[in-house]
Amino acid sequence: MEPGTPESAPAWRRPAPGRIPLAVAVVDGTGLVTHWSSGASRLFGHGKEAALGRPAGDLMPICGAFSGLPGHPSAGRARCDVPKRGRIDVLWWAYPLVGCGPARLLVLAAEGDPGGREAAAPGFAPHTAFPDAEELARRLPDILPAMGPATSGRIVSQILELGYPVLEFNRLRQVPVTPDWGVPRRAERRYRHARAARAATGGEPGRDTAGDSASSLPDLEHAAVRERLEFLNEVSGSIGTSLDLERTIREVTSAAVPRFADFAGTHLRAAVLAGEGFPDGPPDVTTVWHRVWVEHNDEPGRWDDTVPVGEAIAFPEHTPFFRCMVTGEPVLIPRIGEELGDRISAQFEKRDLRPLINERSLLVVPLKARNVVLGFMVLLRRADRAPFDDMDRTTGAELAARAGLVLDNARMYTHQENVADTLQDSMLPQLTPRMPGCDTATRYLPGTRLGRVGGDWFDSVKLPGSRTALVVGDVMGHGLHSAAMMGQLRTAVQTMAALDLPPGQLLRRLDDLAQRLGEHYLATCLYAVYDPIRSELTIGNAGHIPPVLVRAEDGRSRLLELPTGAPIGVGGVPFETVTVEVAPGDRLVLCTDGLVEVRGQDIGAGLAALCESAAHPAASMDDACDTIIRALNTRGGRDDDVALLMARLNGVPPAHVAEWELAPELHEAPRARRLVRAQLAAWGLDEAAATAEVLAGEVVGNAVRHARTGRVGLRLVRTDVLLCEVTDDDHTLPALLSTGEEDEYGRGLRVVSALAREWGASHSGRGKTVWFEMPLVRP
Repeated sequence: MEPGTPESAPAWRRPAPGRIPLAVAVVDGTGLVTHWSSGASRLFGHGKEAALGRPAGDLMPICGAFSGLPGHPSAGRARCDVPKRGRIDVLWWAYPLVGCGPARLLVLAAEGDPGGREAAAPGFAPHTAFPDAEELARRLPDILPAMGPATSGRIVSQILELGYPVLEFNRLRQVPVTPDWGVPRRAERRYRHARAARAATGGEPGRDTAGDSASSLPDLEHAAVRERLEFLNEVSGSIGTSLDLERTIREVTSAAVPRFADFAGTHLRAAVLAGEGFPDGPPDVTTVWHRVWVEHNDEPGRWDDTVPVGEAIAFPEHTPFFRCMVTGEPVLIPRIGEELGDRISAQFEKRDLRPLINERSLLVVPLKARNVVLGFMVLLRRADRAPFDDMDRTTGAELAARAGLVLDNARMYTHQENVADTLQDSMLPQLTPRMPGCDTATRYLPGTRLGRVGGDWFDSVKLPGSRTALVVGDVMGHGLHSAAMMGQLRTAVQTMAALDLPPGQLLRRLDDLAQRLGEHYLATCLYAVYDPIRSELTIGNAGHIPPVLVRAEDGRSRLLELPTGAPIGVGGVPFETVTVEVAPGDRLVLCTDGLVEVRGQDIGAGLAALCESAAHPAASMDDACDTIIRALNTRGGRDDDVALLMARLNGVPPAHVAEWELAPELHEAPRARRLVRAQLAAWGLDEAAATAEVLAGEVVGNAVRHARTGRVGLRLVRTDVLLCEVTDDDHTLPALLSTGEEDEYGRGLRVVSALAREWGASHSGRGKTVWFEMPLVRP
């Protein structure tokens, strides 16, 4: 019975026979005791009430002052004078606590020689148990931050098994984690052999010329643990430097060689490698694993043909690889004998692995995330190196656990990028290269750095009157959210463009929509309408960089001076409209800032380079786009995505346009048919005349029937197709109607829909415009 502990004390306060008491105390940043266990009361002779709030150095004269809380674990041995007990030998360990609240220190201590028992030496048997196991497990959640019963039980098991605690604090989650590292057996053997040798020569066990060698085992154990902590910390700093999955795999594999192993090979499930969603269910014999990287320190090329990178393989049940991936636990084989070497080698067709693996030590560790095995690492050591032991198994498991989290982060990022890429590709338009009086060419480049998927887009929209809307926009930010927002805004622009809204009004409504979608919806946008008949551009700008206009006459280029405007989503800001006169053959270049903006440089330099490259002569529109991309994309530092839209403004010659004004009278429909027939004959398009005059008569007849007081306009435009437009002052758009056998009206638009290639209707400033297009047969 320990002095000062009555037999009537509760069972949890009485040390069990053959067990060593453990003292637990917590010291705050000022060196005062904030927690004092019953074990501390027994060991140091001070009750809990008397200890709380007192300086730790007065109560535990074991490691000097506790006010300078160390930044790393420390340990030692000391001789202490304890009230009523005299001088005792004490082993102590101090660990900084990282968690909620101010800095604190966890101090654990045990008597080195209680009652003169053999186990009292500092090298007490590693599996000697401490008392108060249940009590310590119960009280640990009160001592350490954010700890549940499972974690506290794990720590207590660690203390009971090893004879000393090892704590690592996760600074992000603020939950203590206790690695299951075994006692370094080589250090233990060295200590025991040294004692046996000294006893055989008549020396005093536990003493040598160097001093108190009985402390060598704890020192060696502490050094071994510290070495592995340093290794894991170094690994943690060297992996996960990027979210690129391929690079992360190389980092994870290379981290183990040569310090921990002589060979490392990483295998991943196909879904992980492809950046798909989280793998469904546990692996089995049908699961295909891809060898994605191999690292070794053998002679170059020795492993290349036998275990090539990229090989896909399914492992049968009797292999250690299958056992690891199914159980999710490390598999340790200290030495691969001939029988096991034969079984493993038999799984690889037309190759013999035995010269590479036999007599080597094997450790297979799972790469897990959220309790699902994503892959595994095969680690080998040569026969001339110490084989893997229990501590190595735990170290390898910790290495794999950290690597698994990093790989899962990279997998999730790759999956998000794939989704965003798919979404963005589906939303970016495949523009028709030829519009009425306008040719277009486009380029899109994804970003070159992290978060490369952005919200840049371009578009061209066919408008009434042979006009074309040219759009380029840039959603602020990157990733799936930006790509989704880009799709919403692009759809909104197309819808409002079909209503033939002026640029300023369209941007105003787009801004209102962005504010309704959410306060974080911000984007820049440039919206230009090209009228090839009037040879003019009408442009509205919402915070976007200005376009470049290249004149066909002299080849000179310039940035168009436009009101900058505020980005879409700011709200409450008017958008101005500017009209620019252009000539046939001029080129308009619209792009996003990812093309001209480079880190560390003024954007003006990029815009000047854009002007210069846009003016460079080119054989085609595609060549002109490539020239711009080559000139600007080679400048270092670009990490944003790029959208480029170039339009050659060809115009429509006046001779290819014919216009008439008609009275709102029913007899004007036959006149319209005659005018169309005559004009098509003058253009040499007699083959189209019969159909065109029928359709024109139907549309004009509908217009004069609904026109109120104004005139009815009829226009024919000859480009690659024949366009016929009829305008009136009625704002009600026509619609296809269901007609019965007795109905006299309502069939006109059905005829137009059946015979025309395209037809439509839109609002105009004074009413509406109904149009149709017909293909032309070239003479």
